[in-house]
Amino acid sequence: MDAGVGLRAKPGAWAGLGNPRRSSTARVPARFAVEKFAHPLVLGSDRRSCGAKLKVSCSRKAAGIDKTYYSADEALVLKQKAEDVVPYLNDRCIYLVGMMGSGKTTVGKILAEVLGYSFFDSDKLVEKAVGISSVAEIFQLHSEAFFRDNESEVLRDLSSMHRLVVATGGGAVIRPINWYWKSYMKKGSTIWLDVPLDALARRIAAVGTASRPLLHQESGDPYAKAYAKLTALFEQRMDSYANADARVSLEHIAVKQGHNNVTTLTPSAIAIEALLKMESFLTEKAMVRN
Repeated sequence: MDAGVGLRAKPGAWAGLGNPRRSSTARVPARFAVEKFAHPLVLGSDRRSCGAKLKVSCSRKAAGIDKTYYSADEALVLKQKAEDVVPYLNDRCIYLVGMMGSGKTTVGKILAEVLGYSFFDSDKLVEKAVGISSVAEIFQLHSEAFFRDNESEVLRDLSSMHRLVVATGGGAVIRPINWYWKSYMKKGSTIWLDVPLDALARRIAAVGTASRPLLHQESGDPYAKAYAKLTALFEQRMDSYANADARVSLEHIAVKQGHNNVTTLTPSAIAIEALLKMESFLTEKAMVRN
């Protein structure tokens, strides 16, 4: 394992957000690029800082989002729900699972901001660990099994840390050592982003499948081949996804908001639902223990 560097997570990312009941120091493997949200987020600006002197890059551009904007109403709800959830988390990590293209990275960054956590994308960490610039290239040069082996190593390292939000790859749940009882991700709290396959297929077809190695082998209509492959993959994984602590159904959110489809939902609305579901699970779990 690479030598680690010390990282002390700082309290709430929102002004006025209560501190967790305890702080902890995590050892971050030096190959991991940290996305730190250590200062209060000012709506409509980019006053976030990596917040830690590391030997690795802290660039947010690599993760795909430079700025996060919320409406005033969304910001207030996010802040309130984060305050409700923080006391029950006890510094545990949060792992987002779900099919490719389901928005785990985007939603994960919002959750990290409002909870005062650090953010990691496990696919990016695998790329950094093996020195290859994309998951698609790893599949091409090596194999899916090679990628999964390194993915499990990354999740093992992250499982020893605290106060992280981790966006995982779509297939991270297929290996029991990653997912089931007393496994790496089950040391934290797990959230399944459940997006209709039709919406995923349309989204992926619109941007292309070059970055999706499990979808890129076949020719034909982009939507049809994406939908067919996603359906097959989901049938293999759905029981594993259902083992998450909380399920965030985008169809359910759309119905609550009076929308006809999920494409109108904002990432912040999904993040709010994730906090609600997480609060429900954690409070129920606390009641059972008491």
